[in-house]
Amino acid sequence: MMQSSSSSMIPSNFINKDSGAYDLGELDQALFLYLDGQDPSAIQEHRQNSGMRPPTLNIFPSQPMHVEPSSSTKVSTGLVSSSPATSGSKRSSEPSMELANNPKNDQPSPAPQPAKAVKTLRRLAQNREAARKSRLRKKAYVQQLESSRIKLTQLEQELQRARAQGVYLGGGGVLGPDQGLPLGMTNISSDAAVFDMEYARWIDDHHRLMCELRAAVQEHLPENELRLFVDTCLAHYDEVMNLKSMVAKSDVFHLFSGAWKTPAERCFMWMGGFRPSEIIKIIVNQIEPLTEQQLLGVCGLQQSTQEAEEALSQGLDALNQSLSDTIASDSLSCTPNMANYMGQMALAMNKLSTLEGFVRQADNLRHQTIHRLHQILTTRQAARCLLAIAEYFHRLRALSSLWVARPRQD
Repeated sequence: MMQSSSSSMIPSNFINKDSGAYDLGELDQALFLYLDGQDPSAIQEHRQNSGMRPPTLNIFPSQPMHVEPSSSTKVSTGLVSSSPATSGSKRSSEPSMELANNPKNDQPSPAPQPAKAVKTLRRLAQNREAARKSRLRKKAYVQQLESSRIKLTQLEQELQRARAQGVYLGGGGVLGPDQGLPLGMTNISSDAAVFDMEYARWIDDHHRLMCELRAAVQEHLPENELRLFVDTCLAHYDEVMNLKSMVAKSDVFHLFSGAWKTPAERCFMWMGGFRPSEIIKIIVNQIEPLTEQQLLGVCGLQQSTQEAEEALSQGLDALNQSLSDTIASDSLSCTPNMANYMGQMALAMNKLSTLEGFVRQADNLRHQTIHRLHQILTTRQAARCLLAIAEYFHRLRALSSLWVARPRQD
């Protein structure tokens, strides 16, 4: 009975005899409709009225079965397909998800730096620039020292070569033709020539340092930065003191006579250099105003310096008198006895060796005076003090140049 009911529901044109083949698609759909409980005859009439072609089974699909169809194609079967609106909303949600998952967007924007931090950075940049300039100056100074050392070595070699070859200036008169003055270039020793060259270099470096110190004072640099320039100038004064102590061992007469100074400077020389008490008098008016404590310190320094100068001057006068008495102890009107003559010369040389001690004590007094002034004064006052001393000696050297270049009357 069940077979009869099922056979009655199968359409009469189940097998299309007009087409000359069996329509398997119609059989397939009739079978699905039967299983769904729908009337296949009503579906067939609807298709005939609407002119729709019955669907066929797609045995050979144009695309793989596992690939999802694109949103632009519509599936005509009863299955549910995704609409373009749905796919569009999905695509539009992807950028928002990417933005949400991006960790860079979660970071807050950096806050502007405060004014205090900007000033600190500016100050650090200025310190770095000052350190860079200091390194460049030190490098240039080391290079200059190296070149000076090479020049000194060459000069010493030339002097030794000249001595080996017996180059002398012929001397006549009282000394006789066989007693000449050594060193064909100048009438000074090799150590004195080296000292003169080093002192000329020191003058050039001193002028450069004074220009830098003057620029620092005019720029009103802070105390800590200005102190670096002052300390550099003081160290430069220590350098010339060391040069003088070395040449005093080998040729104290060259140092004492002031042949390495200009003529105007030699007029004011005292024991191979400047008189410290006179320098104090000159700079007191240049570093005003002074506090009461500073004024007392400067006056005390000047008084102690004058007492030390007086003691050294008295000792030098006593040495000169002793040398004169030793040389004139024997008769000067007749030919001296050779034994007495050599004894007098030996005694005079022993006394003359103390001259080096006087020059060293005078240089120590000059050195202590400059450093004592630096301790009494402030950093800015000490800078003005060093500038005043340098300008004083610069004007003396300029006076000597003008005196030498003056027009002479015949």
